[in-house]
Amino acid sequence: MAFYQLINTQKLPVSPNEIWNFISSPENLKEITPQKMGFIITSKTPIERMYPGMIISYKITPLLGIKLNWMTEITQVKELEYFVDEQRVGPYAMWHHQHKIEPIKGGVLMTDIVTYMPPFGFLGAIANSLFIKGQLEAIFDFRKIALEKRFGVYKE
Repeated sequence: MAFYQLINTQKLPVSPNEIWNFISSPENLKEITPQKMGFIITSKTPIERMYPGMIISYKITPLLGIKLNWMTEITQVKELEYFVDEQRVGPYAMWHHQHKIEPIKGGVLMTDIVTYMPPFGFLGAIANSLFIKGQLEAIFDFRKIALEKRFGVYKE
């Protein structure tokens, strides 16, 4: 079984507090997820700020209009620095996503590290090379644009 890792970085002209307040609220995920993904939070409990042990459930439509349930657990949080979400139910055999922020001159550096394993063994490895990796990269490309629209473009 193959594991893959996708690493994305983005600089934004905001304070750590400002970006933390945005990314630590699950409700904001919809704003930075492509509409074609059909992303809907289905959790029944109010979702304001993430905390370790928080379970968040969603419906997504990643491929061919097929709706899937996805449940993640926020396993680690260090305020203003990082949080980690891990899939508990969903389309991957394994999903671990680190969201890190660090202050830099004039803003913050955001780093996303996604470690994942597609389902179905060697068929999943083929699917990863054919479309999964590209789809994940497209989601993060969308996210970069959405965050720049909301917070502005970082100038070095």
